[in-house]
Order: sequence, then structure tokens, then C-alpha cells
Amino acid sequence: MEKREVEEQFTVTRFRGSIWTLIFLAPLIAEVLNGSTRLSTLFAFVPEVLVWGIGALLCRELARRWRAGWVSLAALGMALAVAEEFVIQQTSLAPIPFPGANAAYGRWGGVNWVYFLFMLGYEAVWVVVIPVKVTEMLFPRRANVPWLKLRGAIAAVVLFLVGCRVAWYAWTQRAVPMVFHIKAYQPPVAMILIGLAAIAVLIALAWAVRGVGRQTVERKIVPAWAAGAMAAIASAAWFGLLGQNFQAHPPLSAVQALSCEIALAVVMFALFAVWVGSARWREIHAWVVCFGVVLATAVMSSMNRAGFSMMDFAFKNVVDALVLIGLTWLGVRVWKRRQSEI
Repeated sequence: MEKREVEEQFTVTRFRGSIWTLIFLAPLIAEVLNGSTRLSTLFAFVPEVLVWGIGALLCRELARRWRAGWVSLAALGMALAVAEEFVIQQTSLAPIPFPGANAAYGRWGGVNWVYFLFMLGYEAVWVVVIPVKVTEMLFPRRANVPWLKLRGAIAAVVLFLVGCRVAWYAWTQRAVPMVFHIKAYQPPVAMILIGLAAIAVLIALAWAVRGVGRQTVERKIVPAWAAGAMAAIASAAWFGLLGQNFQAHPPLSAVQALSCEIALAVVMFALFAVWVGSARWREIHAWVVCFGVVLATAVMSSMNRAGFSMMDFAFKNVVDALVLIGLTWLGVRVWKRRQSEI
């Protein structure tokens, strides 16, 4: 075997663990942890791996090849969210089919705006930013470099597109008519084209702001525990705003809910832009933030057992516990790395 072939094989093997970890973590954190994918519907995890897992991997790959910061990664995550909501499963275009949902709440111009804005933030943060950061903390020596070569990138794109097709058919053509007994919704072509244009704009924006979030300046920031607490509180509030869609008489009007979503998103972006941009931001800060977000997700999604069978709810609690235990173990490793640097 030639030297070049040996080096390529070594490179693939060296990054295989981090690649598969991210591909698995993205749908686990975003779909299983919050109870959307349950033991009784665990078969859905396969297309979720193809769409969310590989989608998160591709977002990270672009960000690392551009040497971009977390702002670009979040923008790429929003592009993935628009793809899901407008093109793949079209859940922000079709009237919300879930039991107990108020399909007319916040629906204007053929878009479920309260639901869409929630998903825009949720899928960017929970599908992309948090799983990517957790994976990079698990593999710190590989955190700042791309993981895919050309053949791997091509294979990932192909599998992602296959997953998109499978997810579209399984949800829009099968699950909605058969499970919810609702006629399959055909969104206007113009809305899908708007979605595609928005994806292109967000990818271009991610490239344009690739330097934002990388520079660090000497400024005081909050302690790690305070950043984590803020992330947990904001995450819980984000879930609370989504819950407005599932109440017959929500306490907030749709305009109020949208205003709260926008305000919360702007405030949290501004805070973390300041904190992460500080030279005093450490890996332990990032870990505490990830732990706070995941803890809030587990708690908030366990507060309502509606629609859960006993086995589904037990499965969710077991997964929650295992993920939190795993994050605690990761926190110990991060703390030890921090102590060794002092």
C-alpha cells in the first residue's frame, strides 16, 4: 500500500468516532430527548439520523472549512431549519396536525409563524450548535479541523438528500394522512421557492459573518454557572412559547408570542456574543451551557405526559437520565483538562 493511501486510511479512521458521534447525537438531543421520537416510533430515528445527523455534520464541515465562529454555525443551522420546515417535512407550511394544537394560532399567509420561529431557533441550536459543541468537547484534539475528505463529503450530501426524500414521503404522504387522518397538504410552489431562497441567503450570510465570534477581547463575563443557568431559563421559556400552540385559549396572543420569541432570541444572541467573544470564555463555560440546555429540555418535555404510553414515558426518562449522566461524565473530563492548564 502506498504512503498516500495509508495516510488517507489513517485520517478516515482518526475522525470516524467524532463523525458518528455527531451523527447520532444530533437527532438524539433534538428528537428523542424531548419525546418527539418515542419507543413506539423509534423507527423514525433512521431518517432523523440521515437528515439531522448528517445535516449537522455538513453544517459543521462548512463552518470549519471556512474557519468560522459559532455565529456562522448557527446561521447554517437556521438554513437547515428552513429546509426542514419549508421543503422537507413542510411542518411550518401545513396546518399543524398534532392533537391539541390550535392550527389557526399564529397562521398568516400560509405560514405557522409562532411554530416556525420556534423551530428556527430550536433546530439551529438543539440540532446543530449543541450537538456540535458536545462532540467537539468529546474529541478536543479534532475540534478545529474538518472531518470529511472529498469522497466523504459527497457521500454525506447524497445520504442527506436520500434522508430528505424519505422524511418528506414518510411524514407528508404517510404519517399525516394515516396517523392524524388529515388530507396531505400541498403547499404552494411559491412558498417552497421562498424557502429555497432563504436557505441560499442564510448560507451566504454564514459565509459573510465567518469572522464574527472568533475574535476574543479581554472583558469580564459571568461565571460558568450563571451562563448555564441563563441558557436553561431561556430554553425553558422557549419551550413555553411553543406551548402556546397547544392550548385552546393561550394566555398570549399570537402577536405577543411572536414578539416574545424575537425578544428572547435577540437578548440571548447579544449575551452570548459578548460572553463567547471574551478571552475569559473557557470550555467549562460551553459545557455548563450545553448541560443547562439539555437539562431544561428533559424537564420541560417531561412535564406533560399527554399522548405518552407508560413504555414511551419510561423510555424517555431512561434516555434523559443516560444523556445527563453522559454529560456529567464529560463535564468531569472538561474540568480535569481545565485544571491541567492552570
